[in-house]
Amino acid sequence: MVRFKNRYVLCEVLSDDPRCRQCIEDRAVGLAVRDAIGRVHGDYGLACCSISFTVKYLNAYTGTVLLRCRKDSYRLLCSALPFVRSLESRSQRYPCALNTLHVGGTIRTCQKFLIQYNRRQLLMLLQNCTNEEERQCIQKSLLSCSLTEEQSQSGDEDDDDGTE
Repeated sequence: MVRFKNRYVLCEVLSDDPRCRQCIEDRAVGLAVRDAIGRVHGDYGLACCSISFTVKYLNAYTGTVLLRCRKDSYRLLCSALPFVRSLESRSQRYPCALNTLHVGGTIRTCQKFLIQYNRRQLLMLLQNCTNEEERQCIQKSLLSCSLTEEQSQSGDEDDDDGTE
């Protein structure tokens, strides 16, 4: 049995319109990328990239997109990404651009890169603060985003264990 090797392209959606990120769907991103590949590389490029092309991950809040394609045709995909100029969702067009962040052999390497990238972006954001109040506001918002277990759930579990 032959294993088909893939490449994963990690991109971010850049847009001035805040509604664009809220309306992003993986189907719209896939269609826009396929359209750009067809315009840039023609039918040959579209056929090469379409064999195993999929949108594996999409985070509309951060604008992060993970695309999968065959190892042989990832250069065609990467060269066509700058030509994506808009995403169409719910019969509206939103102007945007796709910025390639990383190309990896596995999803895990892309996840590791994304963690490091977000850490660097956070440090840059904290360094660009003009006063201490902005810095504390950013740190407070980050701390409020952490996942914690609710006390009421853990308290209910303890009560259930004691009654049995």
